[in-house]
Amino acid sequence: MKKVLLSVLAHPDDESFGMGGTLAKYAEDGVDVHLICATRGEAGEVESEYLTGFSSIADLRVSELNCAVQHLGITSLTMLNYRDSGMTGSDDNQNPKALINAPLEQVAREITEKIRQLKPQVVLTFDPLGGYRHPDHIFVHNAAKKAFEMAGDPAYKSDLPPHKPGKLFFHTFPKRFIRFNIRLLKFVGRDPSKYGRNQDIDLTKIAVDFPVHTKVSYRSVQEQKDSAAACHASQGGEGLTRSAMRIFAWLMGAKSEDLFMQAVPEPDNKKMSKDLFDGL
Repeated sequence: MKKVLLSVLAHPDDESFGMGGTLAKYAEDGVDVHLICATRGEAGEVESEYLTGFSSIADLRVSELNCAVQHLGITSLTMLNYRDSGMTGSDDNQNPKALINAPLEQVAREITEKIRQLKPQVVLTFDPLGGYRHPDHIFVHNAAKKAFEMAGDPAYKSDLPPHKPGKLFFHTFPKRFIRFNIRLLKFVGRDPSKYGRNQDIDLTKIAVDFPVHTKVSYRSVQEQKDSAAACHASQGGEGLTRSAMRIFAWLMGAKSEDLFMQAVPEPDNKKMSKDLFDGL
């Protein structure tokens, strides 16, 4: 049986900056890797130089996404028709077309249809905190979780037959460097709840470690991951391949591997797997 993997994410660049190594690794192994991206990243900050030749930030970021998809070897990309909601407290939150203002059931239904169409054995999405509490990430986490159950439920009627994937995973990462950064910021008199260029990231609320059940090594496709990240130049992706960023990744505990929490089925906490398809 052909192996099929579906990743459900929120913005252009989530696929590369997050679990890109895993997507590239399975694509190289011959797995059909599919991606759903819920928004076009309209709320992202972009320097004017990157907009040359593009009519909008959305067009630019989708172009960058298509570039990354090619480097990662992704089989298909599905864009949902929602607007980037921006970070918590931003004006973008109020846009009626923003993803977070859409009915959760509606978005889950759209994802459900893709699950039934593509028939993946494995579905990936964000952890419950959305990595760093981005409202779109958390929304997609909840929508993907709901869709995972709906897809295999005969009571949910559609033109496609039910399909229940074998496993649902949440992508996560170690938080030891974040905890160190919190202590450092407090030591120098800065507020760790107001972090980042726009001071819209609360480090104290994301320094939560989730259990890890599967570690996927992507050392063999590091070049593909780096190339995909570089596609997102408007979001600083070119810098992610430099040595300084490799050192930062090391401090974060990254070792050319992605970490996943197994949500469904109930995992064996005593066993650490190296393959998302283990047992399927």
